[in-house]
Amino acid sequence: MKRNNTPWMRFFLFSVCAFAIPLKAQDFRFDSTISQKVLENYLSRSISYTELLHDDLSQAKDARGVDPRDNIRMLLNCKAKYIGRSIMLWGTETHITAFCKNGKRIIDTMHAVDPDIIFEAAEFEFVSSDVNNIAIPAYVFQEFGQAVVTRNFNLANIIYSDGQSRGGLPTVPDISKLEARMWFYFMAVSYIDIGVEAIHFGQVGLMTGNDPGYTNWLDMMTRVRAYARAHARRHIVLCNAHTTPDANYVINGKLLFDVHAFPLRIAQSGTTCCKAELRVGYTDALFTKSRGGITPSGWSCTHLPWLAEFDNFGGSNPGVSSTGTIFIWGWDEITWIARLSETDRDNWMRYAWNWIAANDSVCHLAMPGSRVLTNGPSNSPGWYWSNTKSAACPNGFNAEDTIKAIWGPIQTTAIYTSPQAGAKNGYIVGGRLSGSIFSMSGRLIKTFSSASDFAQSNNPQRFFPKLNKGVYLYSISVQSGSLLKGKFVVE
Repeated sequence: MKRNNTPWMRFFLFSVCAFAIPLKAQDFRFDSTISQKVLENYLSRSISYTELLHDDLSQAKDARGVDPRDNIRMLLNCKAKYIGRSIMLWGTETHITAFCKNGKRIIDTMHAVDPDIIFEAAEFEFVSSDVNNIAIPAYVFQEFGQAVVTRNFNLANIIYSDGQSRGGLPTVPDISKLEARMWFYFMAVSYIDIGVEAIHFGQVGLMTGNDPGYTNWLDMMTRVRAYARAHARRHIVLCNAHTTPDANYVINGKLLFDVHAFPLRIAQSGTTCCKAELRVGYTDALFTKSRGGITPSGWSCTHLPWLAEFDNFGGSNPGVSSTGTIFIWGWDEITWIARLSETDRDNWMRYAWNWIAANDSVCHLAMPGSRVLTNGPSNSPGWYWSNTKSAACPNGFNAEDTIKAIWGPIQTTAIYTSPQAGAKNGYIVGGRLSGSIFSMSGRLIKTFSSASDFAQSNNPQRFFPKLNKGVYLYSISVQSGSLLKGKFVVE
């Protein structure tokens, strides 16, 4: 078939194929170490689903009125591969035993369907007096070379001694204190033992006031990683934390973390509530600034792959302009997007997905799955779920189908290039191919689903509208979710 010579179409084909030689079926296999490709395959299907593992499957509904089986259904339906913040403590530390018991059952249930899924726990920058009610196991004393005695953790031995709050929090762990490291180690072991394979360590910067060289963080994490090598499902635990652009979590060229993470830092746009956009360099956004080095798995990178999430951090004058701050029209990120109309919310997630692909090649959008809201919509009980609204999740936000569509199905075949007979620069695509064209503002212009339409069409107008001059975003999938993404120009 004759190759189309429409100038903008030719540019588009060249821009895609320049990055398409060769690509293989998506791989989620790892053991002891993880390659950059496999790591990014997981991050490309990441979702923040706070407290997923807390629920008791023996109960018909959880405390928020949701059937926990519907959360499992939603995640398996979308084919999520990396589930962030699935188990965590923010005070009420004595709940850890019940959470782990419930969590193991959910992990085992989901792994029976998809054994590749990574569940992430979170160990945050806050601890409450409830920690005083937890006995220190003998193995924790032994790990840190301490005499085994019968006693509980002591909040005063974990937090800063100066009594000062940090980041608005009154009781922040001081990682230079032995008992703080013992506490983090205890949580990590508890989570690894139920099948967790990743840990988010929150705002590390708040906890390093007396650890400027991060030697105490390295001490604790080295012990956690050693435990994972012996006991984790695939002999590794992937560690990440909120990493600001000016944070240099690199020791002698070696990265402290396997992955970086940070809020999206959404910038409001215009003068009327509630439009917003992403910008490189806005406040302390991490786009293009994730530091590189030698990873814990041994490979080197200029910029470490990282997760951008819709964070929760309260509100400030909701509905009022807050330009130049971390708030969007007075809301935090998850609350802002939750308050959008369903159509606007879906379009903005598509926009964010494509904007990130076009502007930071190692950044991956963590989809909003389950998260606490502050001054959220009036019909929501202070919580966001992406689940399709149903009797099982009566306050679902109906974003499930959009997330599934953005990710697409898992790639099981390869895309490759080959000259067509009689054509100088023709291309053949193996496997089902689909994709979308967006404006730079994130507005969906057109989708396509045929390899022949995309690569060999004589008449591009039958699957693309005529495009005006300008810059556009594309997203292309081959049975896996977005495989190729970027910009093209119509001149």
